[in-house]
This record gives sequence, structure tokens and C-alpha cells, in this order.
Amino acid sequence: MRETRDGAKKNMHAKNPSVSSLPLILDVDDFKGDFSFDALFGNLVNELLPSFQEEETDSVDGHNISNDVFPNGHFRGQSDTIKFSQALATPLFPEVDKLLALFKDSSQELVDLRKQIDGKLYNLKKDVAAQDFKHRKTLAELEKGVDGLFTSFARLDSRISSVGQTAAKIGDHLQSADAQRETASQTIELIKYLMEFNGSPGDLMELSPLFSDDSRVAEAASIAQKLRSFAEEDIGRQGISVPSIVGNATASRGLEVAVANLQDYCNELENRLLSRFDAASQRRELSTMAECAKILSQFNRGTSAMQHYVATRPMFIDVEIMNADTRLVLGEQGLQATPNNVARGLSSLYKEITDTVRKEAATIMAVFPSPNDVMSILVQRVLEQRVTALLDKLLVKPSLVNLPPMEEGGLLLYLRMLAVAYEKTQQLARDLRAVGCGDLDVEGLTESLFSTHKEEYPEHEQASLTQLYQAKMEELRTENQQGSESSGSIGRAKGASMSTSPQQISVTVVTEFVRWNEEAISRCTLFSSQPATLTANIRTIFTCLLDEVSQYITDGLERARESLTEAAALRERFVLGTSVSRRVAAAAASAAEAAAAAGESSFKSFMVAVQRCGSSVAIVQQYFANSISRLLLPVDGAHAASCEEMSTAMSTAEAAAYKGLQQCIETVMAEVERLLSAEQKATDYRSPDDGMAPDHRPTVACTRVVAYLSRVLESAFTALEGLNKQAFLTELGNRFHKGLLSHWQKFTFNPSGGLRLKRDITEYGEFVRSFNAPSVDENFELLGIMANVFIVAPESLSSLFEGTPSIRKDAQRFIQLREDYKSAKLASRLSSLWVNSN
Repeated sequence: MRETRDGAKKNMHAKNPSVSSLPLILDVDDFKGDFSFDALFGNLVNELLPSFQEEETDSVDGHNISNDVFPNGHFRGQSDTIKFSQALATPLFPEVDKLLALFKDSSQELVDLRKQIDGKLYNLKKDVAAQDFKHRKTLAELEKGVDGLFTSFARLDSRISSVGQTAAKIGDHLQSADAQRETASQTIELIKYLMEFNGSPGDLMELSPLFSDDSRVAEAASIAQKLRSFAEEDIGRQGISVPSIVGNATASRGLEVAVANLQDYCNELENRLLSRFDAASQRRELSTMAECAKILSQFNRGTSAMQHYVATRPMFIDVEIMNADTRLVLGEQGLQATPNNVARGLSSLYKEITDTVRKEAATIMAVFPSPNDVMSILVQRVLEQRVTALLDKLLVKPSLVNLPPMEEGGLLLYLRMLAVAYEKTQQLARDLRAVGCGDLDVEGLTESLFSTHKEEYPEHEQASLTQLYQAKMEELRTENQQGSESSGSIGRAKGASMSTSPQQISVTVVTEFVRWNEEAISRCTLFSSQPATLTANIRTIFTCLLDEVSQYITDGLERARESLTEAAALRERFVLGTSVSRRVAAAAASAAEAAAAAGESSFKSFMVAVQRCGSSVAIVQQYFANSISRLLLPVDGAHAASCEEMSTAMSTAEAAAYKGLQQCIETVMAEVERLLSAEQKATDYRSPDDGMAPDHRPTVACTRVVAYLSRVLESAFTALEGLNKQAFLTELGNRFHKGLLSHWQKFTFNPSGGLRLKRDITEYGEFVRSFNAPSVDENFELLGIMANVFIVAPESLSSLFEGTPSIRKDAQRFIQLREDYKSAKLASRLSSLWVNSN
């Protein structure tokens, strides 16, 4: 149609090209689909502007060769310039009038088309409104119909639900009626069987074939149990005791006879099933055993079958197996009953028991309906019979009144056996738990096997430690006595005046005490499961160690003190007066030398005892810190209480050590005084004025004293440490200082003797400087200053005290020892000085 219209328009314009007002043929369809305004416009003007199209084509071709450019960017050649000049003489668009007429006609047609379309749209809107009204009316009618349908459906659903409930009730009633019918049928059947059992007492011959048919044993057992339950409930409601009517042939009231006959039948049936079960067990027919066990489970929940099976196991009835257990653990006649051998034997035996139980468990799982119950009975029987029988032979609890002798192992052997048996049996319990033991508290049952032993365990442990200590002390006394006898004969041959040295403290012995205690603590930890009980037992056992060590080292220190006391008594025995003969004096001097040697030996022995005492205490403290402390910390106050107990226990040894150290100082000072008295000559400090050069060497007495102190105190420097060493040396230095002052009061000094004295003081001061005691060093420095009172001239004495007024009191006594004290009238000359100092 479009092509037809275009052809018509072309013909129209071709027939009358000069007429430009003819109407165009436009159709509404021209504006449908892919409408293009450019195409419409082109169709309108293309027929009127063909020359323009040619010129446009030429101009496009000329663009490729022109060298000139229009202002809008197009190239222009020389011919274009000529054409442009020619165009100025003619109209630029000669077809403009035709185009205007064409555009006016087109515009008019377009307006007409718009009106036509607006009319169609108006008619369509009216049609749409009418259809919409009809549609809405139809929808309203449909909604009313749907509401009616919903109401109908709701009534139908309610009716269906009501019918369903009624049908369900009918079904329930039918099911209940069927169940009641079935129950009534069974009840009738049971009543018939019950009447059979309610005949004459003990008469089981007239029963139905069901109760004698071996192929229907399960059914017979089930019915018999139901009849028995029913009859017993009926008798219970009537308040009649079943045992009172059993065997009464004249009983006719109620179901008493039925109960008695049913009991007899059930017993007979149970025995018959047990016999069949045993026969199947001998043949290892597990299916038959399982069938019998399932039926027997109806009789008292199968307890008799389970107990019967366990009781018939070979390990419970074979005496040879029990004897083999004893031989494996204790050996032949108990000859190898040592803890290590028992441990190996128990490990082997318990492994065998565990393997046996594991094999039985496989059978039990395949046979019994309730295998856990059977395993519980089996494991309980193993522990209560087989294990208990062995433990009764292995562990014989000794009496605390009459302890077993150490030659037979003493209490320690029993405790070690108990620990081994307890630990191995606990491991057996864990192994059995892993195999399976039902609801049995196997750990609690294992604990009960040792309850009687654990009740008095702390007392036995304390008694054992005491027994070990006493045995060790007896051993040491025997060794010391044997040593004394052998050395005593030698001493008598040499004419010795003192007994042999006392038994010394041994660190090895204390270490052995600690080892015993450590072993006891390990057993205590094994046996004590509750923290409070464990802490109390540990404190008790550790207190035993404290008492043993305290007593041992205190006794050792007291023995060493006895040697010091004996040496002191020996010195006193040889103190002589002034009027004795020369031979007596020589003998006394020789004896004094022997007493001095004994004193020096006792001093060294006591120092060794003190040193070993300190080492022993350190061992105990280290053991407490490493082993005991961590066990006591979980309980409040236990650690502090044990520390206090340790301090209290060691205080006795400290007191003995203190007394012995005081005796050591007395011994040293006694020998120093003896040496000074024996070696110091009057001429040492009052040299004759013979014109010879003064002797600047220390006196012989000083040399002997320093040599003695160096020799004897060497052991003290080694044995003592810390504050103990400082206190001892300070006390000894002060006593030595006082002893020298007293000794020098016996002599008279001239200036050269004063120089000799000052040399001795220097020697003494250099020695005591090794004490590292500042107060002692200060005293000896003041002695050196004070010695100057013998050296300076009388007129210079007053100036001597101006720098050191602290020595005036001692210097007043020393000045009186000057050789020229009276001749120089020093008393009156220095009287004012003494008055001012006072």
C-alpha cells in the first residue's frame, strides 16, 4: 500500500508539476512501526529537489580534488568559485514555493489525521469504560460466589473432621475391643491352665502337654510366670502367706495350691533349663546356650542362670588353678616372696586373669540377653574369690606389739608387699574395667579388699621407720664397739690415757634415713586418695624423719661433747702446785701435753661433728623443699606447720652444738693459757741492759700460741659457715684478747720488753685478722697502741692518751707494770690524768 500511495503521489506531481496545492495521500499506517521523520520528509521533497541532489553529489565528489577550503571545513576548487559567482545571479532555491505549498498541504493532512485519531481514541475510551464496568460487575459477582464456596468448604472440612474423629474413636473402640477380646481369650486360656495347677498340691501329672513339651519350653515358661504373678497378687490381696499353705493337701480356698504347684513347676523347669544349658556349655553350642539363657531370663530376670554360669567357671572350682596362683606369686613354699618377685608374679597372674575374663566376655556377649549383668557378677567373683584368696596368703598383717624381726624383713617387708599388691591390683581393676564389668564399681570393690590393711597403715609405717632406725643404731653401736676393741688393744700397748674417738655423725646414715622416708612417702601417696588424709599422713611420716635425724645428730654432738668434757677433766687432773719436785713437774708436764693432745683431738672431732650436722640438716631441708613441700601446699597451713616442726626438731641439735662450741672455746683457751704459762719467760719483756741490740722477733710463747691456734682452728674454718662461723670466731677472739690481758699482768716491762710485747701483739693481731671480726681487730689495734706505755718516756705518757682516751682504764693497770713505775713516781705524776678520766 505504501508503494501504491508513493506511486500515486509521483503520478500526481508528474501530471501537474506546476500545481503545488494538491492534497497529499497520508495514512495513519505511515506512522506505525519503525517510523522515521527523515524518511517521511525525504519522500516529500525528493521529487521537488532532484537537481539539488545532483549538485550535492557533485559537491561531494569535488571535495576529493579541491585545494580550497570553505569556512565550514570543505575543500573548494577553481570551478566551484565560478559556479558560486554564477549562482549569485539566479535564485538560490527556485523550488521554495512548491515546497511551502507542499508543507502546508502536509500540515493540513496531518491535522486531519490527528482529529481522526482523536475520534478513534475517544470511541475506544468509551468502549474501554463500558468493558471495565462490566468486568468490575462480573468480579463482584465472582467474589460473592467464591465467599460462598469458602463457606461451603469450611462446613465440609468441619464435617470431614467430625467424621474422621468419629471414625478414629470407632477404630480405638474396635482396637480396644479386639485387645480386650484377645486379653479375654488369653485370660480364659490362663484360667484354664491356672485351674490345672490349682488341683492337688504337688500333683503335676495332669497338666496340659504344653508344660511337658520340650519344644515349647519358652512358651510354657512365659505362661507359668504369668500364672504365678497372677496367683501371688490374688493371695496378696487376700492377705494369705504362701509358705503357710505349701504342702497343705486340704487347702481348697483361693489359689494357694496353684502358687505352690507353680513354684514347684518353675523350679523344675528352671533346673531342666540349667541342665540343658550346662550340657550345651560343655559342647560349646552357643546357640543352645543363648536359647536357654533367654528363657531363663524370665525367672528372676535370669539371675540364677548368670550366677550358675559364673560359678561353674574352672578358675573358681579348680583347686589346682588356685594352687598354681599361689606358686606363681609366692614361689615354692614362699621361698621367693620378695617384693620384686611378687611384683613379677602378680603381673603374670593378673594378665592371665584379664585374658581369661576377656575370653569369657566373648562367650557372655553371644549367650546372655543382659551381658553387662553377667560381666558384673563375673568380675566381682574374680576379685572376691580368686584375688582375695591370693591376697590373704600374701598379706598377713603383723602385730604392732610384737613386730616381725628385721632378720625376716621386719615391718618394711610387709609394707613393700602391701604396696606392690595394691598397685598391681589397682592395675588389674583398670584392665577389667576396660574389658567390661557392667555397672560394678570395680575400683571401689578393689579398695575394699585392702580396707583392713589401710586402716592401720599410718601406724605400721611409723613403727617400720622406728624399727629401721633402732636397727641402724644398733648396727652402728656394734661396729663402733668392735672398732673400739681393736683400737683399744693398740692404745693399751702404747699406754694411751684416753679411750678411742667417739662414733662420728655420718651423712651417709642421714641419707639412708631420708631414703627410707622417701619410700614411705611414696607408699603414703599410693594409699591416701583424699587430700586431707594424704597431708596428715605425710606430716606424720615426715615428723618421723625429723625425730630420727634430730636424735641422731644430737646424740652425735653429745658424744663429741663428752670427749671435750673428758679432755677438760684430764687437764684438771694434772694441774700442779708450785712446790713440787722436778721429776714430778716433768711427769706432770708430759701428762699435760697428752691432755692437750686429747683436747685438740676432741676439738677437731667436734668440729667434724658440727660440719656433718650442718650437712645432715641441709639434706633434710633439700628433701623437704623438693619432695614434701609440693605435697603439702594444696592444704592451707600444712606447709607452714611442717616448717615449724622442722625448726623445733632441729632446735635440740642446735642447743647441743652451741654448748659444744662453748666447750671448744674453753678447750682452746685452756691450751693457750697453758702454753703462755709454760713458754713465757720473765726476761721476754724485761731484757737486761747489756748493750746488745734488742730482739725484734716474737717471743717463743707467742710463736707457740699462734702455731697452735693456726693448727687447731683449721678444722673450725672448714666446719663452720656463715653466721655460725662469725659468732664463734668473734667469741674466741674476745676471749683470747681477755686472756692475753690477764697473762701480761704477771710481768714487768722495760722499754725493750715493751718493743718485744708490741711485736707479739702485732703477731697476734695478724693472726686474728683471719677471723674477719671487726670488733676483735679493733681490740688488738688498741692493744698495740697501749703497748706504747712501756716504750715512751715517763714525761710523754700523758700525751699518749690524748689521741686514744678509750685505753686509759686498761693503760692505768699496764703503767703499773713498768719497771720504773716507782722510781719515776708515775703514780703521782699521772694522778691528775686518772682523775680527769674518771
